[in-house]
Amino acid sequence: MDRNVVIFSVLVAIIMLVWLWVFAPPQPVAPAGDPATQGELAEDSQATERTTTGGDALAPGPYDVRPGGGPFSEEAAQDTTLVAALAGEARFITVETDLYRAVFSTKGATLTSFSLKEYKKFDQETPVQMVDTTGSGALGIAFTTPRSHLVDTRALYFDTSYEGDTLRVGAEPVTLHFETGIQGGVLRQTYTFHPGEYEIGLRVDQENAAAFSTREGYELIWTGAIPFTENDTNEEVKAAGAYAHSGGEVENVLLRKEDFEEQRLSGNVSWTAIKTRYFTSVMIPSSGTRGAELIGEQMGEPGSEGFRQDYDMRLLMAQPEDGPDEFRLYIGPMEFYRINDYDLGLYDMVDYGWDFFEWITRPLARLVFIPAFTFLAKFIPGYGYVIIVFSILIKLVLYPLTKTSYKSMSRMRELQPKMEVIKEKYGDNPRKQKEEMMKMYKETGANPVGGCLPMLLQYPIIIALWLFLPQSIQIRQQGFLWANDLSAPDVILNLPFEIPFYGDFVAGFTLLMGLSMIVQVRIQGTPSSNPQMKMFTYLMPVMIWVIFNRFASGLSLYYLVYNVVTAVQQKIINRNIAASKEEEDGKPASKGRSKKQGDGKKRRRQALARTGKGKAGGRRPGGPRTTGRRK
Repeated sequence: MDRNVVIFSVLVAIIMLVWLWVFAPPQPVAPAGDPATQGELAEDSQATERTTTGGDALAPGPYDVRPGGGPFSEEAAQDTTLVAALAGEARFITVETDLYRAVFSTKGATLTSFSLKEYKKFDQETPVQMVDTTGSGALGIAFTTPRSHLVDTRALYFDTSYEGDTLRVGAEPVTLHFETGIQGGVLRQTYTFHPGEYEIGLRVDQENAAAFSTREGYELIWTGAIPFTENDTNEEVKAAGAYAHSGGEVENVLLRKEDFEEQRLSGNVSWTAIKTRYFTSVMIPSSGTRGAELIGEQMGEPGSEGFRQDYDMRLLMAQPEDGPDEFRLYIGPMEFYRINDYDLGLYDMVDYGWDFFEWITRPLARLVFIPAFTFLAKFIPGYGYVIIVFSILIKLVLYPLTKTSYKSMSRMRELQPKMEVIKEKYGDNPRKQKEEMMKMYKETGANPVGGCLPMLLQYPIIIALWLFLPQSIQIRQQGFLWANDLSAPDVILNLPFEIPFYGDFVAGFTLLMGLSMIVQVRIQGTPSSNPQMKMFTYLMPVMIWVIFNRFASGLSLYYLVYNVVTAVQQKIINRNIAASKEEEDGKPASKGRSKKQGDGKKRRRQALARTGKGKAGGRRPGGPRTTGRRK
């Protein structure tokens, strides 16, 4: 039985360790080089750090007229379709709401800056920037002129009826209009801003579109990745990508192994998005599309000088016939309830592991963890305490499984002497040994896997939490005790050297979690007759401690509390089992090691004592009855 338990535990451990190792974040590497700073344009006088996604945005395509006033052919410049729109002066308009500060430019009628007021970068001072401010603007419209020249509207100048510099959004929605005349036609873009929402409405209206555009239609383009916001560049890169929803499935471009990747979709597309771990920019068309394109490009390696990622998403729209096209732009945090309200599967962008696990980890996150965290946060100040209470609640819910598991293990420990006798008696006959074991299990009602199966059923919850907590924006930059950010490691000591697989720092909650696992092993007790099992039970906490050192401190805090509550439950269950046994035997509760039931010899003596044997006047095991006198 010990051998089977060891094999079973090793297999489970291998599965967990391989899973943790494959998805374990590498040691945090700060962006290389001194970051340059960029102004937020126009009235945004506060300098913002240029992130590792800096640099020129992806070129929107082989357009004759490029964004930012780049080079284009002399023939295209002489295209009379564009002459009027190519002349003008850029003016910047700042839009202020309670949630964000956006800057628009009349050159391109595009978004050049979008900073969130309620979210900060890893320094917890600089506002999160959602737009690559080094480019010529995030939003653009591409179309083909009757003279077959491809045009990006970010190279054109627009007029606006708003004469001020700052547009403030109060209790009611506010609109901002841009339009430009193109060869007898008009292209108009109207943005609508709503209080208390990260959504921006966009209406694209084309009057006499045939005068400046072919019947093929146009493309709505978002250019540039979301600038990185976290200190761990490697980890954030793993969560970044471009996504699209088509035919009920989520397609994506993830720069995991390749430096360039693209995805072309045809037919109706529900939405396209670019995301990092905690933030996303989404384009949602209100009408049908011809398709979509996703493009991703990476320069350099994470942590190296000059490293950056760029993404480009495009919605292919048909030429409107019944009026303007309307879009919804969501630019903000990956808050579950906000993006889930769209009922378009936006939350499916969040990675919950391989398909083998995702069928249970994703429903657990959506239906249990997120609602529970949200509910508890209404009454409990601080997400550190929320994690503690949540961990205790999980253990209470799982208590029946825990109790069944420990009772089964206790019963198997009681049978240990009989099992040793059977092994010794039928050591040269494995088949007979197995038959006798099964006979013993049937007679005593014991189940050799009864202690393992209930524990195994808890692993889906553990894995789901392991995937959920590090990417939950609810605990991002939430401090607790010495941890400044529960979504990052809580470094309490920086080492002057690096330990392989561990890192160059010590995480506080992870250290306590490892110690709590050792205490739990001590309480549980390990059969001294099996040194391999004993070694494994002490080696497992060390391995978990090493791997978890680089994980989110909120995850280590959860497991720390989980282990402490488990140890308390284990102590109570063991005491109740001992009390029940002694009540059945009609003897008072014993003390010391008998409560732990860890000494096989003492149990055998107690069994002999209950039958009135084993002492003077009794019978020595395997020998004749004696009278206490020598014959």
